[in-house]
Amino acid sequence: MGATLVPTESTQQAVGYPSLFLLVLFGALVPVVPTGALVSSAAVVAFHRTAPFTLVLLLVTASVAAFLGDAALYWLGRRGMKSENGSRWLAAIRSRAPEDRLAQAQEKLTEHGVAVLVLSRLVPAGRIPVMLACLMAKWPMRRFARGNLPACVAWAATYQLIGILGGSLFSEPWEGVVAAIALTVLVSALPSLWRRIRRTTTA
Repeated sequence: MGATLVPTESTQQAVGYPSLFLLVLFGALVPVVPTGALVSSAAVVAFHRTAPFTLVLLLVTASVAAFLGDAALYWLGRRGMKSENGSRWLAAIRSRAPEDRLAQAQEKLTEHGVAVLVLSRLVPAGRIPVMLACLMAKWPMRRFARGNLPACVAWAATYQLIGILGGSLFSEPWEGVVAAIALTVLVSALPSLWRRIRRTTTA
């Protein structure tokens, strides 16, 4: 009778980290993947394995994937800005940046420069308006990348901390994953909920 094959931890990591990298990279280009929830869920699993190196590797993987995804989208946006007919990527960026959010991003960018990029990745739905503001201000790729690198590290660290918090509350990894996803959804929904409350009170 053949022995049952159980994936080792090294095998799981060999599959898990490339998958996380590709999903975060794709999510940076096309925001249909809940990348924050993915990072938080992966952090829960890493926390329960009690391996500090695993958490460091997770941080590096998520940060680099987010950075490369943002850089690719910005490069595609710059190509669209230079083209007479634009591009579908530039159109997609514009469609995800409401006029009020774009105007606010442009104002903050003028006042604070590169520092705004860091905050844009930490505020839900803040990344695209700031990226479009950078495109409209004709920032070169190098300047955008210089500000976006710490932004991606801060983003990955924040969602990793959410995952660690969720993992520390429960003994079973799956319970921590559920808690981390719930916290991520709550964090993402709060700004939108706050804006609705403000509109209702000022109406």
